[in-house]
Amino acid sequence: MSTTDDILQQIGEFGLFQKLVFLPLCLLSALFAPVYVGIVFLAFTPDHRCLSPGVAELSQRCGWSLAEELNLTRATPTGHASALLEERAGGAARLTNVSRLRPLQFDLVCENSWRVDLFQSCVNAGFFISFLGVGYVADRFGRKLCLLATTLISIVFGILMAIVPDYTSLLLFRLLQGLVSKGSWAAGLTMITEFVGLGYRRTVVILYQTAFSVGLVLLCGVAYALPHWRRLQLAMSLPTLLLLLCFWYVPESPRWLLSQKKNTQAVKILDRIAQKNGKPTPADLKMLSLKEDATEKLSPSFADLFRTPQLRKHTFILMYLWFTSSVLYQGLIMHLGATGGDLYLDFLFSALMEFPAAFVILVTVDRVGRLYPMAASNLVAGAACLAMIFIPHDLYWLSTAVACLGRMGITIAFQMVCLVNTELYPTFIRNLGVMVCSSMCDLSGIVTPFLVFRLIEFWQGLPLILFVALSLVAGGVTLLLPETKGVALPETIEDVEKLQRKAKPKENTIYLQVQTSELQGLGRDISLGTKGQR
Repeated sequence: MSTTDDILQQIGEFGLFQKLVFLPLCLLSALFAPVYVGIVFLAFTPDHRCLSPGVAELSQRCGWSLAEELNLTRATPTGHASALLEERAGGAARLTNVSRLRPLQFDLVCENSWRVDLFQSCVNAGFFISFLGVGYVADRFGRKLCLLATTLISIVFGILMAIVPDYTSLLLFRLLQGLVSKGSWAAGLTMITEFVGLGYRRTVVILYQTAFSVGLVLLCGVAYALPHWRRLQLAMSLPTLLLLLCFWYVPESPRWLLSQKKNTQAVKILDRIAQKNGKPTPADLKMLSLKEDATEKLSPSFADLFRTPQLRKHTFILMYLWFTSSVLYQGLIMHLGATGGDLYLDFLFSALMEFPAAFVILVTVDRVGRLYPMAASNLVAGAACLAMIFIPHDLYWLSTAVACLGRMGITIAFQMVCLVNTELYPTFIRNLGVMVCSSMCDLSGIVTPFLVFRLIEFWQGLPLILFVALSLVAGGVTLLLPETKGVALPETIEDVEKLQRKAKPKENTIYLQVQTSELQGLGRDISLGTKGQR
């Protein structure tokens, strides 16, 4: 019986049609980068000095000028606090070296610095809250509907964030944007993996992630060119409007249509793919529809992710891998920013390390497989964090280089877990599986800002020790997953249960047992025959 992968081999696994669908989805991935890490520039901290009533009174008594006051009093350490402040008379802070980038204007420094952590945590809280709802919508009502709705809503809230008059409204819109923005990114990832054939699946997933890296580099340039935070926020939101026009022409996933018993529509889309790719329509395309029609319509359920032993193991391990990857990915960026020098150069260097990471994956994933490179990259990231603990503070260049190496390692692990996650779930719960497992990434995003910056107050190496422990465990549990190199996407739960790595087929064992019993029976027959002759 022909499968969807068999049909795609005949009509083109990654032809012109798939490339036209892939391009706008890559742009969507690139535009998700500012939502995910734009806080680095929106919440940059210029040098400042917190006002104290005692200092102000002393300055008035002594008749000090501002310059004398600054010279004769000790500045409060800025730590990680952001200059989301408004420069005005009587404000909570006084700038001593105004940065070229002066972002949000809500006095979020000094005693209000914790609100910056809350601002970043809001978007990750939105990611986490939405994991079930958005994943269910994509699996129940279709990838395309989910993609269009979440993209449109994300644009609206992104624009509203640029015009809000107060901090409370800003937090609300940030949370609401988080509820939908990651859903559109995950729907795009699931859709492109279902449109291409087995031979190109890993390529499109890696390129989809590389588009995110391109977005990071572009974000650095745009932030440098647009110092005002409102203009920067608009520049991060408005380009996504153009993608909506492209998404109207992106069809629904034929795999999802078949899993939902919409066979006629699936056949039409596969026929359209064949025509666009210049391939003849396969003769067994109609038979695929009829054979699929004999199966039961499958509806997604959260319980399906834990229904069988294999699914339970996959879900728990993938959830931990997502959590660890996010903690190290965001944590290394924040640690470098809190202890480093130039904001733009540090961010640019760490972003550029994602491109060699993508090259390493492309070279190794089909030759070595998924599991060993993913386990090794976690260990490399942990080793880099361990080395950073012992590097002296005056060797800033060496610390930055090692941090970039760790960033490359965890980027490999991050991209690999995205690929493996889509390959370990059946079609009807694939998007739900990606959303649920990656929700641990969002949970880590909520706690990482507080975790990193609060631990740094005690000792700069303390967060790195935590990173080392998490990465070592991640490298070990990765090897408990089944290898998916060269394996077709599972369509049913039964297909997932059959995914075994380096296991001896059960039929061979049964065969050997039957042969042994037959030999014993044959020996008894020969013995009886010999006695009869005697």
